[in-house]
Amino acid sequence: MNRNQINILNTLGLFGMTLVLLIGFVLQFSLNELPCPLCLLQRIGFVMVMFGFLLNVKYGPQQRHYGVVLIGALFGAATALRQVSLHVIPGTPGYGSAIFGMHYYTWAFVLFSATVLAVAILLMLWNEAWNTESFEMSKIGHWVCLLAISVVALNMLSTFVECGPYQCPDNPVSYWLLN
Repeated sequence: MNRNQINILNTLGLFGMTLVLLIGFVLQFSLNELPCPLCLLQRIGFVMVMFGFLLNVKYGPQQRHYGVVLIGALFGAATALRQVSLHVIPGTPGYGSAIFGMHYYTWAFVLFSATVLAVAILLMLWNEAWNTESFEMSKIGHWVCLLAISVVALNMLSTFVECGPYQCPDNPVSYWLLN
């Protein structure tokens, strides 16, 4: 695997995580499902993963950037697993809608776990020569970075509209700013 292929994988990883966060944002409004505090923590995990990929897309792949991705994925997986454990007891209703039979938080756990596996494989394929090669960000990478930053900003804004400067309610039913 060469450095250009790694750059493409990083751009795809950033775009994929951006798409996941964007879908959550769109479903929040289209289905009128406000994210709970654990959902918001999972979104922070996605943002951390996105930030690591964004660093790789902007500055070139580096092992420490993958460390950021792994920390974000482990944080997100832990919060998603916590939410799964709250709803796994028989008779306990799930939170939010299901997509292909699994709730958002279950999908989040699957995606975070897949991210850990993918980054571990990328690190096993690491070539030390990549550290000395010059790097220039592609135009597509530039646009994916702008899209990622925009989606994160929209999520931050919607979180403030939902919770304001206060702690978010466990089962939110309305937006704080719109009341």
